[in-house]
Amino acid sequence: MESIYILIPVSIILVFVIGYFFWWSGKSGQFDDLTGPAHRILLDDDSVTDLVENKETKDGSALNTQDKTP
Repeated sequence: MESIYILIPVSIILVFVIGYFFWWSGKSGQFDDLTGPAHRILLDDDSVTDLVENKETKDGSALNTQDKTP
């Protein structure tokens, strides 16, 4: 029974802390655009072939510079 005297005030304080952080996140714009990040992931226009071609040119130029140095 004595533990309930501690648990009730702690839970009330916890509710107010969680409520404050929820209010703060709403005021700071955390919930403004919920669908934008999800659409950016799905509509990513980077292709794998471009990345492979860029890596090959970088590797080739790095090998050429190593061959030229004494």
